Amino acid sequence: MSFRHGPRPSLSLMLVVGGIAGVLWGSQTPPSASAAPPKASAKSRKGSIRPVAANRASAPGISGTAKLSQFLGEGRDNHSADTGLLEEWPEKGPTYLGVIKGLGVGFSNFSAADGVFYTLGNFDKREMVVAIRFEDGAKVWEYELSEAYRNNFGDGPRGTPTLDGDRLFALGATGELVCLDRETGDKVWQKNIVQEFGAGLPNWGICESVLIDGDRLICTPGGSEATLAALDKQTGSVVWAGVTPQKDRPGYSSILPIEVNGLKQYAQFTASGVIGMRAADGQFLWRDDSSANGTANCAAPVYANGMLFSSSGYGKGASLLELTTTEDETTARLVHHSNDMKVHHGGLVLVDGHVYGSSDSGGLTCLELPSVKKKWQNRSIGKGSITYADGKLYLRDERDGKVALIRATPDEYKQLGVLEQPNRSNAKAWTYPVVFAGRLFLRDQDELHIYNVSKTDVARRDRPRAAPSKTLVK
Repeated sequence: MSFRHGPRPSLSLMLVVGGIAGVLWGSQTPPSASAAPPKASAKSRKGSIRPVAANRASAPGISGTAKLSQFLGEGRDNHSADTGLLEEWPEKGPTYLGVIKGLGVGFSNFSAADGVFYTLGNFDKREMVVAIRFEDGAKVWEYELSEAYRNNFGDGPRGTPTLDGDRLFALGATGELVCLDRETGDKVWQKNIVQEFGAGLPNWGICESVLIDGDRLICTPGGSEATLAALDKQTGSVVWAGVTPQKDRPGYSSILPIEVNGLKQYAQFTASGVIGMRAADGQFLWRDDSSANGTANCAAPVYANGMLFSSSGYGKGASLLELTTTEDETTARLVHHSNDMKVHHGGLVLVDGHVYGSSDSGGLTCLELPSVKKKWQNRSIGKGSITYADGKLYLRDERDGKVALIRATPDEYKQLGVLEQPNRSNAKAWTYPVVFAGRLFLRDQDELHIYNVSKTDVARRDRPRAAPSKTLVK
């Protein structure tokens, strides 16, 4: 299985550093100082117009073809398409470019297109969807989604907005799902999936980032009426509602679209197990509970060549399933279970027949597939979240926000550099690191910290690349 990504453009940024505007020109020629961003505004869900202050300083434009559509990247595989990235970091880490503020309180990541990124955050008593320009940190629009979500383990939304053409889809922590015009922030439709399907709110709020698949939006209300649901993305009307025999409650994971011997289906880690449902009509197909714990199943599974791997924390471990399809039915067989990888919520990465994950107290772990044999384990960086780009893993410690660059190889743990994030908040650094357009992005609550991780200031995006293999057997 492979995913191909198009070329990426050059990137220029204007960032607010310590409250003072600072310009990074990149490879672009600075425009006239008279060019000022237009005043922006946004419409709230109650219909009022909310003026948004614009940064009047000049800034170069950002080439509009750089795009990040959804959580975990274009293939939902936790792989960045960027190439030409630094092979190792200087002693003090990669160049720090600055910080954009105004994201609000929360743990949501971002999607991006046309020089604008989109995320969710708490602003006082409101949960908002916000659109912010990379070049000057100006807020283009904001949309009031619901009342602010609060929780003793961390306030604010968790899910990441999903881009699809001129539409933006965002699911808040209390189940408010909205479709917005991407450019204006105007509401197209909105509903609460918890209320509509009679579901219960998970203990730590809804964390899912919705999937857009063709003309449908796929989400996980959970409960007796809809374990998974498909909505018409244009109107929000229900296409199908699929229920498992166990009437699974939602976990804290996001749906993975897969195809098994030609049968398209959706894999999801619910509160009680990993399940598969037929994409065409929501028919329940298979389940396996061996990797599920009774507290919080968070990390999205990874899949290739008929094999699906999942892992959870709280002492549970990991499982490898073999999926087999006959006509319109799929069965799941447990091939192996391992106690060597217990991923809480930091994600999984599959590269060249090996899976990587941050395992509770065990540290970053590499398992060979399909044997699930442990190749190595290292505790240099504490439990955290990972992503993959250009042959390397980016591991972010949830406690102090420290990020390590590690070679993605089963041969040994090879650390290639470490950075210490400035101005750390008191909150856990649970938001996954993102590598996009030659930059490393780290959200820390209201702030988005940005580093240059490209070899030539801007990563090489002028030629296509062959995607790394995600086969389970080399």
